[in-house]
Amino acid sequence: MKDKKLTHYRRLAKSNHLGVADLEDFVEQERSLVFTIKEVKEELGVSVAGRKGDHLIAYFVEDIKPLCLNMTNAKRIRNFVKNRSPFIEYWKNITIEFYIDENVKMKGEITGGVRIKLQQPKVTSTGKKTMSPNGLVKAMESVRKGDYTKKRIIDGYNLSEEQLAKLNSI
Repeated sequence: MKDKKLTHYRRLAKSNHLGVADLEDFVEQERSLVFTIKEVKEELGVSVAGRKGDHLIAYFVEDIKPLCLNMTNAKRIRNFVKNRSPFIEYWKNITIEFYIDENVKMKGEITGGVRIKLQQPKVTSTGKKTMSPNGLVKAMESVRKGDYTKKRIIDGYNLSEEQLAKLNSI
């Protein structure tokens, strides 16, 4: 059903900030979930998920919505900063990778949420991540299961000739 534009129920909330529905769209379009933080700011009196408040917001180099940072994601960004600085003014030009965590709770209810992966992606000068040998094995298993496509791997990763040959052999 990729040829028909479908409406995700979370899209109807008209969020100005990155959410699960946005990431699900990227996955459906086989787009990479790797982005570069341009800057992080404290925004005062901004509306997030229908509630006004003071929030920590990450803005990206790429043309995507900003992300309202919760403490889990803020701590993960901090781990990628030189000297693990807690000062958001240093949280710039940091490459991160998102995933959807189905177990995120909000107000005691499991809602799912956007998470930043614990490991910072390695990005080459082409802007693509490098693929570890173990990563290739997992990616090939995902292709065999139908959870991932070869195109998505080739578009998102900088593969060696040997890795490309292995991938194309399945």
